[in-house]
Amino acid sequence: MARLVGKSDGFRNRVIELHLGSNRLGRSPENDFQIDHPSVSARHCEIILGAHEVTVVDCESTNGTFVEGQQVQKSRLQEGQILQLGDVELLIESTDTRVAIPKFDVPRSSPPVVLADGSLLCPRHPKAKVTYQCSHCREVMCDACVHRLRRGGGKLLKLCPLCSHTCLPLGDRVRKKNRLLGFFQKTAKLPFIRKGKGH
Repeated sequence: MARLVGKSDGFRNRVIELHLGSNRLGRSPENDFQIDHPSVSARHCEIILGAHEVTVVDCESTNGTFVEGQQVQKSRLQEGQILQLGDVELLIESTDTRVAIPKFDVPRSSPPVVLADGSLLCPRHPKAKVTYQCSHCREVMCDACVHRLRRGGGKLLKLCPLCSHTCLPLGDRVRKKNRLLGFFQKTAKLPFIRKGKGH
């Protein structure tokens, strides 16, 4: 995650690990991060950690908010810049906004049961057929096992309950395999064109 490091005396090497969304900084202990210094206002500024950028917004502070020595009301922050609240300097050490996908604590179960038609029964739900397989650990599962996580922009991720990697519908994989197999079969039947002399 994005991180600030104190540069001024009294705050030197103090690390502020920003969280996603709004991060309030100021002298008051009610802020997300308290900076107890006489030049810092009770609620001095707000740093917004978004999916693709980090932005600072001054909260009408008495002594101002500065980025690289320039007073700002609102500014995008870049790695390596100096953010100054009153007389307190903070280095923008990182603007990383990667989100870690949580791992789900689900115990491993027994192998799936194979039915007469070749389909599988879910190891965790014995009455449900297997519809997904993890792209990483190869675990098979039914629709009820799959964890769903909606990301920014509305994209729905379907994740393995064991390793949190992407799950693929088994039907799609079979169709893709058949399409690829059909392509190779057609290609193999194409006649070879022999070039004559003069070509």
